Amino acid sequence: MKKLINNPDNVVKEALQGMQAAHGDILKVNFEPAFITRKNPKKGVAIVSGGGSGHEPMHGGFVGLGMLDAACPGAVFTSPTPDQMEAATKAVDAGKGVIHLVKNYTGDIMNFQMAADMCASDNIKVETVVIDDDVAVKDSLYTAGRRGVGSTVLTEKIIGASAERGDDLTTVVKWANYCKDNGRSMGMALTSCTLPSVGKPIFEIGDDEIEMGVGIHGEPGRERMKLKSANELVDMMIEPVLSDTGLKNGDEVILMLNGMGGTPLIELYLLYNRAVETAGKKGIKVVRSLVGNYITSLEMQGFSVTTLKANSDILKLWDAPVHTAGLRWGV
Repeated sequence: MKKLINNPDNVVKEALQGMQAAHGDILKVNFEPAFITRKNPKKGVAIVSGGGSGHEPMHGGFVGLGMLDAACPGAVFTSPTPDQMEAATKAVDAGKGVIHLVKNYTGDIMNFQMAADMCASDNIKVETVVIDDDVAVKDSLYTAGRRGVGSTVLTEKIIGASAERGDDLTTVVKWANYCKDNGRSMGMALTSCTLPSVGKPIFEIGDDEIEMGVGIHGEPGRERMKLKSANELVDMMIEPVLSDTGLKNGDEVILMLNGMGGTPLIELYLLYNRAVETAGKKGIKVVRSLVGNYITSLEMQGFSVTTLKANSDILKLWDAPVHTAGLRWGV
């Protein structure tokens, strides 16, 4: 294993120390239990998310103005614990309600529910929205139903803007459910990745093979197949992503072309260009975009495609100012 680490047991703690040192103007890190909050809290509806580490910048990199109020980092590819989620929720509750934004993985669902129950006993109103946008497979190794992947990032931005402008809990939840219903994703992998605590790749894959529909923890996808051209891969992925929500000629979308951690930007832009072309052939217009590493799987080489159906309300929320370690504009 070649990794730029010290002790595998301390990777998450040392990374959190680095985040605090690098972005102390934006966020604060609590270490026992571990969670990240905004340095300058707001007074309205609070949004808390979290999950296993190794997917950076998600989630801690999206804590700040216009996105998350708190994020709970678990061990690498492992759900955070209920006490982390409870403490983070209580730290950011301003009396207007808290949204738990949860990716659909069994551990995350269970632990966030336990935390919500504990917070309810202290009269904190918590609403939970589960993101399950992966069109590749259902009932994967970690899930009952579809996995939660790239739409999580877009949802955090949309509902973060809604909460930032002062919308009440019902309204922010409405936008979260809109994103849940209208966002879809699919990913693929060229290579595996290596957990620091394990020291070897989590799955084996041939030099001429790819995993189509891979999960963000390296879970198997739809099919193991031979490597194809970039255009062919994009076309194979964009079709189910666009069709699953019934997008049709004349619709507009936000498109995220996401790297899995080890894919260079030159390749991501090449892939994005094809995705826009393919959507355009179906009469679907890309009106906003993200290209880069936003939800990763350590050093895995590969990419994912995410679309969210847009309208004037969604675009207003998307364009609203955001200032986080991983996403910023308008400020």
